[in-house]
Amino acid sequence: MKQILPLVLFLFVATPTVFAQANQDCSIKYNLFKGDYKAKKYDAAFDNWMWCMDNCPSLSINIYKYGINIAEYKYKHASEADKAAAADLVMRVFNQRLKYYPKDNLAKVYSDIATFKQEQGAPDSEVYTWLEKGFKEDPTGLSPKNIYKYFDIVLQKNKDTNPQLVFDTYDEVAEGVELKRAEYSKKIEAINAKDSTSLSSKDIRRRKLYQQILTVLNIVEGGLDSKLASISTCENLIPLNKKYFEEKKNDKVWLKRAVSRMYTKECTDDPFYDALVETYVKADPSPQASVFYAGILMKKGESTKAMDYFKQAIEQETNPYNKAQDLLRVAQILSKKGRKSEARSYCYQALKFAPTMGNAYLLISGLYASSANACGTDVVSKRMVYAAALNMAYKAKSVDPSISAKANKYIRMYTSNLPTKKDLFVAGVKPGSAHKIGCWINETVRVPNN
Repeated sequence: MKQILPLVLFLFVATPTVFAQANQDCSIKYNLFKGDYKAKKYDAAFDNWMWCMDNCPSLSINIYKYGINIAEYKYKHASEADKAAAADLVMRVFNQRLKYYPKDNLAKVYSDIATFKQEQGAPDSEVYTWLEKGFKEDPTGLSPKNIYKYFDIVLQKNKDTNPQLVFDTYDEVAEGVELKRAEYSKKIEAINAKDSTSLSSKDIRRRKLYQQILTVLNIVEGGLDSKLASISTCENLIPLNKKYFEEKKNDKVWLKRAVSRMYTKECTDDPFYDALVETYVKADPSPQASVFYAGILMKKGESTKAMDYFKQAIEQETNPYNKAQDLLRVAQILSKKGRKSEARSYCYQALKFAPTMGNAYLLISGLYASSANACGTDVVSKRMVYAAALNMAYKAKSVDPSISAKANKYIRMYTSNLPTKKDLFVAGVKPGSAHKIGCWINETVRVPNN
């Protein structure tokens, strides 16, 4: 007993010392590898990083955030003989991160694994397994490229046998894209709200990055629409929605998506669209449903009641970005009814809540261009309306560079319709002078110098 007691006391005293030494070693190795990593000396960082992977895997998530770049660097530069082992190391980083940090940005980790597997030449079935995990976890965590890849695999597999699944997946993907767009738009607006003369280099870099992400999202969205175009026609949508209507008429999510699809594809003249919207607003009297319902009332000639629903919907919405979207949708509905001045007003209201919503400026641009004949009395005054339209297209591109490709189409079209030098000479109008456009537009623009 006398011999055991000193041993117990020794272990009791020594154990904290051992742990302290281990923690100290972990901290030293971690800081050494981190320093080399930040200096982009991946080869120098490798041994200390691997020591941390082996001996203190839960010390910091940076072991995996930084480590994946080291592992992928090693994979990229490995010889053919070492390629398999290097690939295993990359997967070890992913797997350890999932084990020790299972709740941190899980969807992105799955997305990154899918990307790595795809680069290795893995079959679509394996890539899809990882993408599906990421998508179910959080659609916004997938990279734009992987969002597109995920949908493409679902489309090719089910377009002929299960189109409803394709549409459901498209809706989920589109909602994920929209969430990403809202997230990065808010980040850009926060930077734009600062004093432009005192923006830090970090703010400028971040804004450029966010704008690039929005551009990619728009490309992805365009690609998704193009992929779906062959089956997302009114001829297909209407019977498909009718088929599932009785089963889904109390399903708010299904109703929202079905209405949105038919609205986007301009299937709104079919009587079934009205019935679908009315069912939607009863099942879910939300701001968005009210906007669609107001559009139905407007179509029926119940303008006063429709405007009440519009206003009620806007007042009920609390999310600024969603409110801006609802306002823009109201503007689109009013535009189709020829109520151009009101449509412009709603566009400007939308821009108050989302200043980078370039599509609002593009809608105004289109409204102006469509009024050229009505707001001009001769060649020059009619063509000068396109100058106002052109200004709005440039404004759209300025506040939202991600829609530059779309805005440029407007810009080319309206530029070609501006008054020529001959037009101006014959009318006795001096280039560079101010020109007042009357009518509902009521704006002053500059006569072009071309």
